[in-house]
Amino acid sequence: MSNKFVVIDLETTGNTPKKGSRIIQIGAVVIENGKISGQFSSLVNPEQPIPLFIEELTGINEEMVEEAPLFSEIAPHIAKLLKDAYFVAHNVFFDLAFLQDELINAGVGGFYGPVLDTVELARVMLPTADSFKLTDLALAEGLRHDRPHQADSDAFVTAELMLILLEKINMLPMVTLKSLEKLSTGLKSDVHLLFEAALLGNKGKIENLPGHLEVFRGIALRKQVDTDTPVNVPDMMEYPQTEEAKQQALQRAFAGYEKRTGQFQMMDVVFDAFNRESHALIEAGTGVGKSLAYLIPAAVFAKNHAKPVMISTFTTQLQEQLLLKDIPLLKKIMPLPLNTALLKGRQHYISLAKFEQSLREEDDNYDTTLSKMQILVWLTSTEIGDYDELNLSSGGAIYWSKIKNDVPVFLQNEQWKTRDFYYRARKAAETADVIITNHSLLLTDLVSDHSFLPPYDYVVLDEGHHFGDAAAKYFGKVLDYMAVRLSLNQIGLYEQGQLFYKLETLLAGLEKQAQDMKHAFEINQLLADLQYETDELFKLASLYARKEKKNKPFINRINCRLSPEMGGKQWSALLGAAERFYFIMKDFLAAMQRRLDHAGQQSSKLTAEQKAFLEELSVLLEDLALINRNVKELFFSPSSEYVRWIETDVRAVQNATTVYAQPVSVSGYLREQFFSMKKSVVITSATLSVKNSFDFIKRDLGIDGLPCMINQIASPFSYEKQVQLIVPKDLPEIKAVKDDEYIAAITEQIISVAEATKGRMLILFTSHDMLKKTYELIKESGLLEDFALIAQGISGGSRTRLTRNFQRFEKAILFGTSSFWEGVDIPGEDLSCLIIVRLPFSPPDEPLTEAKCEQIRKAGGNPFSDHALPEAVLRFKQGFGRLVRTSTDRGIIIVFDRRLLTSSYGKAFLDSVPNVPVKQYSIDETVDLIQSWL
Repeated sequence: MSNKFVVIDLETTGNTPKKGSRIIQIGAVVIENGKISGQFSSLVNPEQPIPLFIEELTGINEEMVEEAPLFSEIAPHIAKLLKDAYFVAHNVFFDLAFLQDELINAGVGGFYGPVLDTVELARVMLPTADSFKLTDLALAEGLRHDRPHQADSDAFVTAELMLILLEKINMLPMVTLKSLEKLSTGLKSDVHLLFEAALLGNKGKIENLPGHLEVFRGIALRKQVDTDTPVNVPDMMEYPQTEEAKQQALQRAFAGYEKRTGQFQMMDVVFDAFNRESHALIEAGTGVGKSLAYLIPAAVFAKNHAKPVMISTFTTQLQEQLLLKDIPLLKKIMPLPLNTALLKGRQHYISLAKFEQSLREEDDNYDTTLSKMQILVWLTSTEIGDYDELNLSSGGAIYWSKIKNDVPVFLQNEQWKTRDFYYRARKAAETADVIITNHSLLLTDLVSDHSFLPPYDYVVLDEGHHFGDAAAKYFGKVLDYMAVRLSLNQIGLYEQGQLFYKLETLLAGLEKQAQDMKHAFEINQLLADLQYETDELFKLASLYARKEKKNKPFINRINCRLSPEMGGKQWSALLGAAERFYFIMKDFLAAMQRRLDHAGQQSSKLTAEQKAFLEELSVLLEDLALINRNVKELFFSPSSEYVRWIETDVRAVQNATTVYAQPVSVSGYLREQFFSMKKSVVITSATLSVKNSFDFIKRDLGIDGLPCMINQIASPFSYEKQVQLIVPKDLPEIKAVKDDEYIAAITEQIISVAEATKGRMLILFTSHDMLKKTYELIKESGLLEDFALIAQGISGGSRTRLTRNFQRFEKAILFGTSSFWEGVDIPGEDLSCLIIVRLPFSPPDEPLTEAKCEQIRKAGGNPFSDHALPEAVLRFKQGFGRLVRTSTDRGIIIVFDRRLLTSSYGKAFLDSVPNVPVKQYSIDETVDLIQSWL
């Protein structure tokens, strides 16, 4: 095959040539013999108007293309370029469709050679990339891309990316190339030709495998380096007591480190808490540098006492930051070697035994094929085998569920044990001084028969304000329609040829036949009945929730609390459906388990492939057994200490219905089983106090009454110089008008403020309904047509992706709810205005909130001041902290909710955030301030 690649990028008037869209710019870059050998670019007259949003996206207007050639004039040159070449593009089938249409219309004939999609190829060769958008890949690979959405610039960057991908292919081990070549025929573009060419180029050569790689059982993977680490041997290390000693220690990691008094103060509190064997609550404002402030004393204490210190986080983002950024800095600071380990739940790690077996199985599913290829490449570089490193598609996530690490039942992985990533992670944790984990695994370890974590007595809970929520969710029950159907569908009816069919085929081939098993027909009927009853159960749950909420305002998503006093025909029908589901599932599981036991008794006669699918089936049956236990507890034996509710979407009956149960309070359990059992737990976060009091968080976590050091460390930032805080005086009180009137009023303010700030704005909502209506009103107004409006739940993508898109545009507005109130980090000029639409109180009829308030009322407390207000204040603090992330950030915070100033409780919010004077301005005064101050 030719060694010539022509990389094409097009800018067009629309999305498809079938609807009459035309090309307005073409960029082409030729690669020959591994180098860029030529370029061509031209504007093209589309002979039709250019839509405004295309003009804004590309910078190309009608005046620019008026004198440009028609495509027919440049078509012969394009056809000549493409002769005997690969056609390459980022999202190749978009560009190919347009070019084919234009080439044929120009009379020079279409392109019928091989096509390569750099998105598809990048997914395979860069499996850990955060995003496969061209701009993001260019940034990650260090490629200059100054003019995105300009065809010449995009084509050149795509060509540079193509060269990087080709180089990576040529660096792969032969065994990986062979596996990729075999799988790649299932991809959409002609990627298989590249792997064939690489194999052909190496034919007859003796391969010198790089020293960091090994090949085991036909899979190339990174060698794991074993270190003979002494187990918890004391190694005295002096703690930097003085400010001078601390500064010298930190200068080993940061050249020109400037003293942070708050960081030094926090270091001492953490070290003191561990030595005194006391718990501690430390609220550390933004900019304190809390990660190193607890890591340094934790490491010194661990070394001196030969006792591991556990560092637990709520989010994987913080885990990654600690692992990739802070731990390397810590190791520079420490004068002696430090052993650290990252430990996550078992399901985060790949089972190499399962993956090996899955490679032998034929599967024409595109996502599965792509995922296998991604993992083959990933295994040549990963040191930890953690799912969170990969960027798999949603279909790839389903494939991962089949190869994730579990306690083996049939497919024993003794051959892989020394290379097993989970085994190695646990082994590393046993000798580590500092272990990084997450709240969920910490809680799993508390209640598990197996000890997931090494014994420990000293803990730092970072993002500690989430520990109670994490515990409530961990001890909660969830019954989700999609999860039930997915498990049942993977087992499949006999005639569908899935796992049940494979099981029956296997049993028929065994020498010994069991006499006490149900007939396959009976089990098949049970499975069919289960599928029907699943639909009925969730349909009736959805209908019941709608009936209970029919007189209350809601838009799409509703919650309906379940209580012991429930009654009526619809409730009886729902209970009847739950009962039928439960007993059919019980019979089905018993019959399937009998079959598995029978197969297991003859395991010596089973092939590896048979053991692999029995393993998969065993895991699915465990999942279904848990589902059935949840049905029983949710509908027939509910605990008085739990609150139960149905959540449903009115647009999709059973598909979007889930039944939940959560403990109303976890404080008692955490006090008895966690805090009382540990010598020292340091809880830290930027948001722990309400009006300088820690009473709420102490009650919430169950540490009231236990010895606990308390410390507040202010942010080093000068908020009074960096922030302007405004409450509009020309907006109505939120409770005084209907929602639609309030939304119309805030929409006008948002438009005026956006025009003044030129975007760079984050708007925080408390409900998605209000967000959606505001977003739609702004779009309909047409007044912000030149702004990128990026909205959670509308624009699509994760929080990280939406935030990255927001930062990419010069004029952008980011609309967010829930998760956007914290964990969003947008430093610098990308964010200069934060709008808080309303004070973040939880809806009083939200099931968990309602149940907590009832519990407080029964105990003689005040539900508002003891729960609703402090919870809202902590959320407000989190939102407030989104604006200023560095000492040089400046910006404006606008709180639309006038209750901040007019209510008796507004002062609680203001007293809990940095001291910034509040200005009551009209919209005109606000715009004047923005223009003069920003």
